[in-house]
Order: sequence, then structure tokens, then C-alpha cells
Amino acid sequence: HSGWSDIFFLGMDFPAGAQVINASVNLGVHNRDAHPTPPIETYLRVIDEPVLRLVSVDLKAHAVVRTISEVFDFAADYLGLVKAAVIASGIVPPGMEGCDQSVQDVLSRVVGPNLGLEIVSKVNDIPKGSRLAVSTNLLGSLISICMRATGQVTSLEGGCDEADRRIIAARAILGEWIGGSGGGWQDSGGVWPGIKLITGAEAQEGDPEAGISRGRLLPQHTVFSEEEVSAETRQKLQNSLVLVHGGMAQNVGPILEMVTEKYLLRSPQEWEARKDAIRILQDIRAALRTGDIRRVGQLTHENFFGPLQTIIPWCTNRYTQELVEQAQAKYGEQFWGFWMLGGMAGGGMGFIFDPAVKPEAQEWMQEVMSATKKRMQTRLPFAMDPVVYDFEINDKGTWSELRHGKAARMPDEYYALLVPTWLQTARRNLSPLFRRELERLGEDMRDDSESRRRQTLIESVFPTTQSAAEATNSLDELLAQFGFDRHLHEQVRTDLRSGRYGLAQNRLSANTSIQNVDAADITDARRGDLQQYRQAGEQLIREGQVAVLTLAAGIGSRWTEGAGVVKGLHPFCQLNGRHRSFLEVHLAKSRKVGQAYGSFMPHIITTGYMTHQPIADYLRHVENHHYPGQVLLSEGRYVGLRMVPMVRDLQFAWEEMPQQMLDEQQQKVRDSLRTALMSWARQTGEATDYRDNMPTQCLHPVGHWYEIPNLLRNGTLANLLDQQPQLNYLMLHNVDTLGATVDPCMLGYHQQSGGALTFEVIGRRLEDRGGGLAKVNGRVRLLEGLAMPREKDEFKLSYYNSMTTWISIDKLLKTFGLVRGDLRNTDKVDHAIRELAQRMPTYITLKDVKKRWGHGQEDVFPVSQFEKLWSDMTALPEVDCRFVVVPMVRGQQMKHQAQLDGWVRDGSAKYVEQLCQWS
Repeated sequence: HSGWSDIFFLGMDFPAGAQVINASVNLGVHNRDAHPTPPIETYLRVIDEPVLRLVSVDLKAHAVVRTISEVFDFAADYLGLVKAAVIASGIVPPGMEGCDQSVQDVLSRVVGPNLGLEIVSKVNDIPKGSRLAVSTNLLGSLISICMRATGQVTSLEGGCDEADRRIIAARAILGEWIGGSGGGWQDSGGVWPGIKLITGAEAQEGDPEAGISRGRLLPQHTVFSEEEVSAETRQKLQNSLVLVHGGMAQNVGPILEMVTEKYLLRSPQEWEARKDAIRILQDIRAALRTGDIRRVGQLTHENFFGPLQTIIPWCTNRYTQELVEQAQAKYGEQFWGFWMLGGMAGGGMGFIFDPAVKPEAQEWMQEVMSATKKRMQTRLPFAMDPVVYDFEINDKGTWSELRHGKAARMPDEYYALLVPTWLQTARRNLSPLFRRELERLGEDMRDDSESRRRQTLIESVFPTTQSAAEATNSLDELLAQFGFDRHLHEQVRTDLRSGRYGLAQNRLSANTSIQNVDAADITDARRGDLQQYRQAGEQLIREGQVAVLTLAAGIGSRWTEGAGVVKGLHPFCQLNGRHRSFLEVHLAKSRKVGQAYGSFMPHIITTGYMTHQPIADYLRHVENHHYPGQVLLSEGRYVGLRMVPMVRDLQFAWEEMPQQMLDEQQQKVRDSLRTALMSWARQTGEATDYRDNMPTQCLHPVGHWYEIPNLLRNGTLANLLDQQPQLNYLMLHNVDTLGATVDPCMLGYHQQSGGALTFEVIGRRLEDRGGGLAKVNGRVRLLEGLAMPREKDEFKLSYYNSMTTWISIDKLLKTFGLVRGDLRNTDKVDHAIRELAQRMPTYITLKDVKKRWGHGQEDVFPVSQFEKLWSDMTALPEVDCRFVVVPMVRGQQMKHQAQLDGWVRDGSAKYVEQLCQWS
């Protein structure tokens, strides 16, 4: 796609560079389906009720729409795409939005009095986020069938002529906008048959875009003729290309935003890469013309590893890189190249092989993808098991059949979805149409040749029970295993329902004084103020008086948008030529410090219920990345159970907290979704336990304050002090604070200052939200954003919390009322932790959690959980705290993957590389 050149803005601003080669294909799962079939099917029929009956077979959703306003409520159910098609096709025109009229009044003019329409969509087992443009082509097919049925295009059956195809594609783009979605114009290429070239078109006089943009919104489609791409070449392509879905389904939106940003900036390196991508596309055309599929593979491979990764390094990932490396190692010269489909790798992908080995390679790809996914599934957000597809080029494009008599039936899965509902309804209350459907099904069930249909229906009426393995891994067993505190949980629930806890209650009282700190309240390491402490710090490192404590118990809710992976193991970026995980980076930094001073510090990694075993397995597999010192795991002993949020907290988060306003249509969809989620919370039960998900997605860490209590309770600190009694200091840092390292100047300063805790802070940037360093009623402390009495108070603050903390072990133990000798006394330690925990504030937070189902489908629900946070230690009057301002590259935290591009561009990645010594 010439560097994502089909993004609408790029296509209209730089039409000469907007060029895409696109193919319509039929798909079938290898070793499962008898032969490839069109990946989507849509059905429409007139029904004997004056309603719109909308059905999505693959999403197992159906609804009866009776009012115009329901048609425009896209996020109320899973039928938003079908509703967008109804509007874009003109059955319910966009201008009727806001109308309270019944759909009966509209349908009486479209199909006749007392009649309605049933519209059914079916995706044939292709996952959401596949990069195969399924949703856009499904929308185009739905629009096409609606326009055919209402006489808006020339042909009721068969294919469409060019003018009709362009109308359908234009309506599909309108439908995506109406539904609050978006994407590139190549996604609607499935309306056209075969292999085609799609190019941007210059705006001409008379075009609506003339004088507004260089190019038109709609591109030009040129279907390759037999002379340009022969039948032999098409067959060669099918004989060489192994089409797969790698199992990852990710939001490609941030990628497209970065592409647009870099295009606007005209960054020199990226601009040259874009020109290279345009050249490569022309070379691919030439290779197709000559039938040289090996050359096609070389070019798509060059495109992915050259221009595309130069423009957006994040379009690849460690999983994809490993698959390519394994294919190269296994097949050598018989592996011809990798082909990225869509906006990023990991989902829909192509591997081009010598035809002589393709059958074997298909089987091998399935095995190696499954094995690699199994090894990496705690590190990357997989949505489903990988699959290999059989495919054939579809030379029809969008195609319609008018069915009569017994052939006029819906797909089997439709009946599996709706028959249970029909059977629960008294026969006399069913419409004549559905009574006839049941009678016909009864006839089919008596026919032995319909065994598959019968089995599908039986499974829908008589659902299967959970397997023994699933029961063994139940949520309650996990709660018992991880030491869940039921008494504390019930107390939090009571306080939530009574209004004592909540998002609004997180805030300090309105009369609290919040002021920015003065220069005398901080030490500024950016000016070199700490160089005088270097020698003292170096001596402490040599004497083994310091250890590193990396907080890695969290599951990166923001990092993967609720997917629940182990953030510390995520191979987030290519450093020194390889994808590296957060933990590998931190161990590499400790290695470099140890080599410099001849003493390798103990490196402690805190873990939680979801991260302990994956991290332990990973470190065992990589042999601690060959770190010469001790690598210790401090296992979490606290876990919480998520709850359905209180509606008042949802309203507070969405209506009172500041947030970005979206495009008009996107805002409408978001508002609709939020209304639906508030209804879900009411119907499910506010502050009830959240259990309707995988067990591990129902649990939550209880905040990083508990990481130090865990260190005391699980014996890790006691054992370490026994082995290394000279140990006096810890450097605590978040797993995503990549620039934090044991700096001798910082360590020396902390020792000489005599404080219990020294916190590192950074200068606040516009995007830094979540509190900062403040004077709260005159006391200098770190204040969480959740506790800010007023949003505007945060903008007074100059410094942001990096979470990196230098800890004097004995003074910290004194805060708990303990000394080193008490650490073996479990009862005394537990009592000390409970006493201090009661003095720490409890925050209620909302987190997004993904519920995966079907073929890569996922829902995102807001859930409520409680946390106690480490930085609130600065509020305790007996704790002597110091604050040091450090450079941004040292203290920046990586909370969203969208930060990575800027992190690389501003030199931070290079800075971190210099801190590391790789194994």
C-alpha cells in the first residue's frame, strides 16, 4: 500500500503517491474447510412485520428495530455495522437522525404496508482485526444488498457495473463515517473483482474537492486484465502464497495516526522511505506482468523490512520477526519473502514459498505459529489461535443471487442463533413467516442427509457444560491460591455502595491548599548539582550496599488496552537490532553498572498473581539474560477481585473529568456506548463481583504500595539481608521507567542527605497527567492525580512523579515499626503491615478490561478496583523524604504504546541503549 498511502487524508493530499495493489479472495481454513468460499455473506428478505430485523450471525446478535432513533444508536448492541448500512444505503436517510418516528412509516413506503425487512450478515470465521478488511467489505456488501433490494442500482442479481460499484464504495465510506469508524479506501476494494490497482485521483474542475484538496476522496480502480496479470500468474501466486492469521488482533488506529503525523512533518528519512515504497509498488506491478512470483516475494519482503519499518517501526513485532527468521532458517532460498497485509503485522500475513514446498510449508507454518504463540502469549496480546488459510482469487467481487422456494433460506448458523428464541415463544405468537421456517426445519431434521444442520441446531438448543479443566482453573480456586482477603473486599464493597469510596471521594477536600514547590524544596540533578556525591556512591556500589527493585507485578492495562499481558515481558522496541523486553533492558543496565564497578547488584523483580509464573518461566528460559548477579523474584501476596462499577463513578469519569472531544460522529458513538455500559452496570448490579470473564481478567493488583509489604512478607528481603548483611539501600523503580539506573551520584546524595526516601521527579510536560510534586497544606509531598481537589490544581505543578525511589532499608523498616531481626517473625510483620496500611489512602479506579470471545472478537468493559499507591508514603509526617529533579530521559514512564515513536525520535531510546550492556 505504498506506506499506508490509502489513508483518506494522504490520498487527498498526495494523490500521485496513493497507490495500492489489492486482491479480492475467497478463504477457507486449511485442513478444515472443503474449499475456499467468499469470506462474507449477507442476506435480505421481506418479512411480515413492519420492523427492521437485524441479525449478525457471527456475532450472535439480533435485534428488532421499531423506531428511527434506534437505527442511529450504533453502540447499543453488536449491530452497529448493519445499522450504518441501513442508513448509508438510504433506507433510513442520514437526515432522519433525531427523528422519533416509527420505522413502520418509512418501511411502508419502501416495501409496502405492514411489511418489514430482515437483514442478516455472516462472516465466515475470519477474526476481527485480521487486517483482511473484513468489516469494510461486509459494510459494502450490506449496502449493496440494500440498494439492490430497493432498486437503487441497475442489477438485482449478478455483479455490478462500474458506476454502481463506485456508488457502493462511496456509500461504504459514508457508512464508516456515520458509524464513527474510519480507515483507508483500499478496504472497500472487495466490491471489485480480482486483482486491481487502486490509485488516488487528482481533483478536476467540477469535482466537489476542487479547490479544497489536491485529490478526490474516492480513488480510481483499475482491474488488471489477463494481459497485465495472466491466469497463469494468478495460479502461480496461489501456488506460492501461504496466507495466515497470526492470532494477534490489535488496534491499528495509533499506527495510522503516526503515519499521518510523519507525512505532515515531511520527516526526511520517512519521506525518502515513502518514495521507496512507491517505487517498490511499481516494481511489483512489473513482476506480476512478467509472472515472476519470486520477485514479488522479494519486493514485498523489502517493502516490509525497508520503507514500512523506516516510516513506522511499530508495524512489526517480535512474534512476526521470529516467524520470518524461522521460515528463513527452515527453507532458505525456498522462502521467497514476507508480505504484510493491512496496517500492521501479527494478524493477516503472507509468506511466499517455492511452489515445490508450499504444501509442506502450510503444515509447518501452522505448527510454528502455534508453538511461537504458546511461548509468547503472556508477552503479546493474542486474540485467537493462529490459522493457515487456503485461498483463491475471487473474480466476481460483490455478487448477488435471488433465491426462490426451498433455496430461499438463511444460513444454518442463523437458525442455530434464533431457533432457541422461537422455541421459547408460544406457537400462536410467532409470525406466519417464522412458523413456516420451523416447519421447514422440522422437515430438514427428518432428512438424514442434513446431519450437520441437525447437529448445529442440537448444540444451540442443548449447550455443553464446562470441561473439567476449565472448572479446575476456576476463579474461586485462584482467589484461594493467591490469598484473597474476603473481609477487606466486602469492606470496600460496603464503602462503595455507601458512598464513602468512589472516584469523587478519592479527592482531598475542596479547602485543601495545593501550591507548587519552591526551589529550596528540591535538588536539581539536571544542573550537575550531585557530582560531588559520585565518589561516595561508587564506593557504596563496590561494597555491595545497594540492590535494584523493579516493580513488575502489573498487567499493563493501558499498555495493551486491557488485553492483560505481562508488561515486563513485552518486546516493546528494537534496541541494538533486536526486540527487547522491559526486563531485558533493566538487567542490561544492571550488568553495565556491575561491570563498571566490579560488583553485580542483586536485582529483585516484584511479581503478582498474573505475572509471577510467566516471569519465572521467561527468566529460566533466557537464563536471566546471563546477568552475573542474583536475580530474585518477590512474589505478590495480595490480590483483589474486580467489581462492576458504580454508575455514579462512570458518570464522574465520563462527564466531570476532562477528556478529548472526538469528531462529531465518533462522539455520538462514544456517547451511545457509554449509555449502554451504564445500563450494563445497572442490570448486572453495581459493586457486584466481576466474574463474567477469564478468571485472570477478573483479578487485579492492589497497587504498588503493597510491593514493599510483599518484600517483607515473602522472605525475599530477609533472605537477601542474611546473604548480604552490608545491604543498606534499594533503588525502586517502575518496570516502564526505562532510563532509571543505579547512578552513583544519586546513590551518594541519598546516603549523604540522611533521608529515608529520595524520590526522583521530572519536569512536567503537557501530556503528563496524574499528579505531581506539590505543597499540600504546606507539606512537600507527591500528590496523586486521583486526589487532586480540582483539575486545575495539577497545572500549577512543575514536576511529575517518576516513581523511582531510593530507599534506606533500616529507616523504612522503622516506619513499619520493625528492625532487621523482626523479618523472620511472620505475625509481627503482618501486624506492622496492617497497621501502616490503615493509614494509607485507598483509591477507587476504573480500568478497561477486555473480554475475548468468538473469532478474535472482544468487548471492553470498565471495571472498578481499589489501590494503595507508593507515593502516598510522602504524606506520612514521620517519613523523611527528599526530592531530586532528574532529566526527562531518566524519569519518563512508558504508559501507552503511542509514546514509543516520540521516545525513539527524541533520542531517549539512544540514551537507554547507552546505559545497557547486552548479553
